[in-house]
Amino acid sequence: MKAPPAMNRFDRITAILIQLQAKRIVTGPSMAEQFGVSLRTIYRDLRTLEQAGVPLFGEPRVGYSLAEGYRLPPVMFSREEATALLTAEKLAARLTDTPTAQLSGAAMDKVRAVLRRPDRDHLATLSPHIQVLGPAGPGSQLNMYQQLVLAVTTQGVVRLRYQAGDTDAPTTRDIEPIGLYLGRQWHVVAYCRLRQAFRDFRLDRVQDLGLTGEMFAARPETLQHYWAAEATRRPREKVVVRLRAAASMPAAVQQLHDTKRQYGWAHEQPLPDGSLEMTFLVGSLPYVAAWLLPYAGAVTIVEPAALRQELRELAQKAQHFFGAPE
Repeated sequence: MKAPPAMNRFDRITAILIQLQAKRIVTGPSMAEQFGVSLRTIYRDLRTLEQAGVPLFGEPRVGYSLAEGYRLPPVMFSREEATALLTAEKLAARLTDTPTAQLSGAAMDKVRAVLRRPDRDHLATLSPHIQVLGPAGPGSQLNMYQQLVLAVTTQGVVRLRYQAGDTDAPTTRDIEPIGLYLGRQWHVVAYCRLRQAFRDFRLDRVQDLGLTGEMFAARPETLQHYWAAEATRRPREKVVVRLRAAASMPAAVQQLHDTKRQYGWAHEQPLPDGSLEMTFLVGSLPYVAAWLLPYAGAVTIVEPAALRQELRELAQKAQHFFGAPE
């Protein structure tokens, strides 16, 4: 992200110094882009740091770094930076596990300790006005998050008892985790020794979890590799629906817009009659049908015909179970 155009030279040099301590290597072009200045200006700033006695090392076609062991004096946070960290603390408290929430709180206490008193008072006043609402919360994931982070960073084998969505009985599996991500729930992507393949595990379906103490060989795969492979392995089917004008059913239309990205939304275009044609790329027609059913009257299925049939069968089941008088 580029710095504001009004950033003066002193602030920019200070920010460059922070970048040098925060990262092992920084490059001139990346700093020029970040701070919105020319590469020549960055080189001039680096020379200023060297003349001030900062032990700076540069390697052609690699970048710049600080001498090992060199540390800057404590850096004061701006009020805006402290507010951003307060938001991160709220997110960690609600969307991770208890150990992570406690670590985040301890780190935030250290931030508060170096703030000026007016800024500390500002955060104390602001804190009750920032809330994160979500499906998770401390303890709801059985304190799994920190254990899985440790397993990812140390290549530790994890043993878990997992209830898959398509089976009745849970299974015990040894996995080699490569990453975590948050969708509607937390997920861990790992090589499953039981299935002899990479799998995506939802943490809310994990009944028990622990580190085995065994280490696995570091894997080159990343979350991006896994998702790219899944996209190739599971071809997506095109779905086109027509959404009525918002004025006719505003609540339904807004709710569909709020959730569309969770169901493979690709693009949309307005039509002359005020309706909206939306295109989705989906992996499961029944999954999308269950989502679209409550929007009866607001959406029309353009294609495929198989989706209309899925919706018809779901509507018939709903009528059969709920439509008859008691």
